[in-house]
Amino acid sequence: MIARTLEHAIRRACRTFPAVLVTGPRQSGKTTLLRMGWGDTHRYVSLENPEVRSRAIADPVGFLRDNPPPVILDEIQHTPELLSYVKTAIDEDRTPGRWLLTGSQNFPVMANVSQSLAGRVAVMQLLPFSVGEASGRPGGDVSIDSLLRLAFGEGDLPSPSFGLADWLLRGSYPEMRANLDVDRDLWCASYIQTYLERDVRQIINVGDLNSFQRFLRLAAGRTAQLLNASELAREVGVTAPTIRKWISVLESSGQLFLLQPYFQNFGKRLIKAPKMYFLDTGLAAFLLGFHAPEPLIHGPFLGPLVETAVVAAWVKAFQHRGQPPSLYFWRSRDGLEVDLLIERNGMLLPIEVKSSATIHAQHASGLRKWRELAGQPDQPAAIVADVPKPFSVAPGVRAVPWWWV
Repeated sequence: MIARTLEHAIRRACRTFPAVLVTGPRQSGKTTLLRMGWGDTHRYVSLENPEVRSRAIADPVGFLRDNPPPVILDEIQHTPELLSYVKTAIDEDRTPGRWLLTGSQNFPVMANVSQSLAGRVAVMQLLPFSVGEASGRPGGDVSIDSLLRLAFGEGDLPSPSFGLADWLLRGSYPEMRANLDVDRDLWCASYIQTYLERDVRQIINVGDLNSFQRFLRLAAGRTAQLLNASELAREVGVTAPTIRKWISVLESSGQLFLLQPYFQNFGKRLIKAPKMYFLDTGLAAFLLGFHAPEPLIHGPFLGPLVETAVVAAWVKAFQHRGQPPSLYFWRSRDGLEVDLLIERNGMLLPIEVKSSATIHAQHASGLRKWRELAGQPDQPAAIVADVPKPFSVAPGVRAVPWWWV
């Protein structure tokens, strides 16, 4: 088993919460993580099994009597009615860590959890592998503050066994990384089709799958760009509210992340729309039609995909430690922009992302201007790029390799 960062956060939660819910996209490794980490202490019940599911719905009291805690209830979204009975059982015995739940569809799962298990459950999100996990360095005991000191201060990390092009093209889903014999194109095509049929159509009524597939391709072409729902709606041929609904579903199910703008104006007129990012570059690259490294590396989407990979890395860094991502971007209407701002302990740490392997002092000019506007001229800043090792670009500005999170 490839160790996961989130395991440490789940074990902390199990010391105080009666129940822990692990959500995340399909195939992100939720079942494997819980069965390998708690299989010796908790019985395992899959609610994807039609017979098991039917029993749980028809006779929830008898089902829980026959499957008492400590127990792992896998894919709980199939039996939302069961959560009320789990609540009753928890109220009778609040011993921590006895109930471990998983759910793939974050939005409907969270709606039911909010109604039934509020105050009784710790909610975690498991996304596909980080670079560290894929390299055998999960770092679950490494805090966000330690990661920030590494990225913005001093230190070093060994490089992964794969390069940037491979990470962008093949992506980060566990099956793709754990078994390199898996055909990438077949896996991505199957995943997208299965996701359409099993998840999206269960949450919302997609009348025209061709329109939704066209939306997915157009959304991939806008990763790392400002979200413009009206423009997307015109190109797809649906209404803007439909686009917003589809984006909400993709976001809640762990496929997309909306990076919100930081609203402090520093005397500038600001862009206030969020930026949209896929959380797996492999799926985004597949939807864009890339099937080999050369066209991707020399094509126009390299920059957006590298930025997507970096933002996704920091989202995973927070989520896999059980914390909400404190991430923003900043852009003024006259063109000054900071790709990523990490808010921590009252500080804003700025990151610029470059796809180039050659970084010069002029690449730090935007970061220097932002620090002046923010009144933080000595604040550490970083340029993330395809460089082999960290080095100083300008006073207080450090270039660091893309894999450092």
